[in-house]
Order: sequence, then C-alpha cells, then structure tokens
Amino acid sequence: MWNNVRQLNLAANALHALLLLVLLAAGAYWLIQRPNFALHEILIDGDVEHINAPTVRAGVVGRLKGNFFTVDLDSARQAFEQMPWVRHASVRRVWPNALAVTLEEYKPLGTWGSDQLVSVDGDLFTANQGELDQDLPAFDGPDGTAKEVVARYRDFTKWFAPLGVTPDEVTLSPRYAWTVKLSNGMQVELGRERNQDTLFDRSRRLTAAWSAVTQRWGKDIEYADLRYPNGFAIRAAGMRFLSEPDKGKK
Repeated sequence: MWNNVRQLNLAANALHALLLLVLLAAGAYWLIQRPNFALHEILIDGDVEHINAPTVRAGVVGRLKGNFFTVDLDSARQAFEQMPWVRHASVRRVWPNALAVTLEEYKPLGTWGSDQLVSVDGDLFTANQGELDQDLPAFDGPDGTAKEVVARYRDFTKWFAPLGVTPDEVTLSPRYAWTVKLSNGMQVELGRERNQDTLFDRSRRLTAAWSAVTQRWGKDIEYADLRYPNGFAIRAAGMRFLSEPDKGKK
C-alpha cells in the first residue's frame, strides 16, 4: 500500500473527508446550542376558550426540553394534550426560537360522576367545573359506557320533547337499568333494554298518555315508572296511579 500512490491518495482523501465531517458536525453542534435558538415563545392558536398563557406556563413550559432544533415535538404534543380541556394538540417549530401550537378543546356536554366531564363525543376528561359558563346535565354509568349514555341522552331529549322538557340527569345503573330526571323535576324509571325498541316504546307510552294523565292528576308529576309491559305507574301529590295494570315490571 505504501508504495501504491493511488491507494495513498485515496486514503488521504478519505481522511480529509472524515476530518471535514467531524468539523462540520462540531460546528453544527456549537451552532444549535447558541442562546439565540432557546425557546422564547409559544404561539397558541385554535380552540382556546379555557386555555390561557398562565395555564400554559404552569402546565407545559417546564416540561419542554431542548431548543428550536432539539425539542421533541411528539413529547411537546403529549405535554399539551395532558392539560385540562385539551383534546388534541399539534406542534410545529417557528424560526428561530418559537413553537406554534394548535389546540382543540373538549366540548363539554355534561358532568360525569362526581368529578369528571363528558364531551359531546362521549369522551371523559377532567377539568375545573368552576370554569363552566352554564349548568350541564349530569350523567353516570359503569366504566366504559360514556358513549352509550351520551347516545341515549340524545334519544331521551328527542323522545321526551313532546312533553316540553329535557333530560337533566341520565343514569345507567350497575345492572344496566336506565333512569332519567327531566327538567320538570320528574324522575322516570325506564329499566333495562330488552331489545333495540324497549326504551323508545316505554317513552312513547308515557308521552302518548301525558295529556290524559295531566288532565286527571295535574302537571306536578314527581315520578313515572315505565317498567311495566303495557302500562306505567306515576306518583303525584302523594298518589299512585297505574295505567293499564299488568303482570309486573321488566
């Protein structure tokens, strides 16, 4: 090799190229560590009704590691998505020392249990309920049933609309029996679903007879039990009335 000029030239050129790469890498490392590229600003856009600068500083800024070049955007996105109210976040770099964040907040539909909220999509999340600007219906149910309860809430809203009321509370019991409290104060027991039409048929039975019921017993109906095959029971002013008595509840 030492007597081969061509091989010596190739080896020298390779060493020069390697040295150049090392120098370029060192220069790049030195450059990206300059204070000019430290993250100085977070630009927040999107759905930010419940998000503000102090919230971001308290919840996210201290968790961002690195500068413009070295910050892990996926880790940054996860940090934003762990903030209260945030359903989804997208993060990108803005030259030379900023991050731009687009946020999508949960849209609350109701409360869930004692300390959570449920979104219009049936997703559970935790946030300060004191930040709500309106009273929301209350939902509850076994683990994993939030989407089902939200879907039934929409059904009950439609089915009980002829009475001029809306659901204030929707509860699915551990035995998967449904209870609804309406905006007129009436509690409605619908029981368990036997098939896809069970709850609709029971609700329709009450709404169809509502005019006759209120004419006879008044509008101050406190309780309605719809778990009978062909009738229902109500309680008003201490009285109990069974429409079309039958063999028992379902």
